[in-house]
Amino acid sequence: METPSSTCDEGSELDARSQSDYADFDDLDRPPRRGGHHREPSSDASSECSGEPGSPYGSSPYPRWPVCALPARATQPAPPLLKRLSTTRRAGAGGGREGKAGDGELQLIKERFSKLLLGEDMSGSGKGVSTSVAISNAITNLYATVFGSCHRLEPLPAEKKSMWRREMDCLLSVCDYIVEFFPSKEMLPDGTTREVMATRPRPDIYVNLPALKKLDDMLLEILDSFQKTEFWYVNDKGQKDDSVATPCRPASQRGDGKWWLPVPCVTKPGLTETARRDLQQKRDCASQIHKAAMAINNGVLAEIRIPDLYKQALPKCGRASVGDLIYRHMSFPGKFSPEYLLDCLEISSEHEALEAADRVEAAIHVWRRKASQSHSRSPWSAVKDLMESDKNVMLASRAEDVLLCLKQRFPGLSQTTLDASKIQYNKDVGQAILESYSRVLESLAYNIVTCIDDVLFADEAARKIA
Repeated sequence: METPSSTCDEGSELDARSQSDYADFDDLDRPPRRGGHHREPSSDASSECSGEPGSPYGSSPYPRWPVCALPARATQPAPPLLKRLSTTRRAGAGGGREGKAGDGELQLIKERFSKLLLGEDMSGSGKGVSTSVAISNAITNLYATVFGSCHRLEPLPAEKKSMWRREMDCLLSVCDYIVEFFPSKEMLPDGTTREVMATRPRPDIYVNLPALKKLDDMLLEILDSFQKTEFWYVNDKGQKDDSVATPCRPASQRGDGKWWLPVPCVTKPGLTETARRDLQQKRDCASQIHKAAMAINNGVLAEIRIPDLYKQALPKCGRASVGDLIYRHMSFPGKFSPEYLLDCLEISSEHEALEAADRVEAAIHVWRRKASQSHSRSPWSAVKDLMESDKNVMLASRAEDVLLCLKQRFPGLSQTTLDASKIQYNKDVGQAILESYSRVLESLAYNIVTCIDDVLFADEAARKIA
């Protein structure tokens, strides 16, 4: 009986050493304990395993389980959010805690997450929104705070950039805990393996979130690159912000629609060839980022479940939704051209485009629902239903082409009624984060492209005058 006693004594010493690893978290005032201070627990464990008098297992008729030495437990790693904020726990000589992030950042974390958990209702009355809607609103409001007044091609102020990085890290840290289970194998100390359920990031978050972070960094790099430019801006009163030797009359392609935005100006000969080429390259890059963010946003919105309230509000007939003119063009048996249809509609404003998009999108779901319905009636009725089903599939496909062409003509189009309903009634936190993050990056990229187009328009006007 000496072998179990020595084994258990060794295990208790290892357990004592592992407890010393957590001494800094259990009691910061006491110095770390060592294995030599735990002789009494070691002797108790030895008596329990050896079956000596006084041991509860001394007269047991059942065989005793073999006791194996356990490996020392490593110190628990810091949570992902604390790692991201560079706040690591380190035990010094006195057992204190040092961290790069101050109390202000930790207080910010508590405040942000308390608002998310309470659904933006700090009164605690239970009238708050869901967590997914709260975090979507938080990302949208943060974007409006940081980039809402940025209407010029210039670097983002340091305090706003720091605010954007810090608070987005807080909001995106929720994705660290949105995981899925998968079967895996674990190696035991004795060399045997066993099957366990491990965790990994959810596929949509694992694929889309790193891509969105990369797009975010690229957009900030584009803004940071406008340090020294050959153009400047005038305010809404027509006064110059900077002194320039040979000013040129400001020209804008926006007209009077957005008169409050600053107007770019260039010198009379226009931009140099190097500056013009560099500006065009940045525009192409921002345009590609806009398309990538739009693709991610459309993919996430397509995965979000359609609310029941939206389905109940759909009309019974797709023709009543789109109108007679659009229906006649889409039901024509010959070749269909969505560009020709939009030319016939003569849509001139974003308000009219959004209204048309809502009607076409509602008709798409009406025709899809009719195409998926199955009927069990007479043979002739079955053939008739099959013909109508094929027609509904054709109409839904053509309506999708019209909707895509409409969004391409108006890239700054607002959310449709269906998209707004999905965001409002969505309960998936991961999808809410991906949708809102991609939406604000899409808006930022579009604003950068628009600002560059204004500068290129002013350059073209200056070259014509010269």
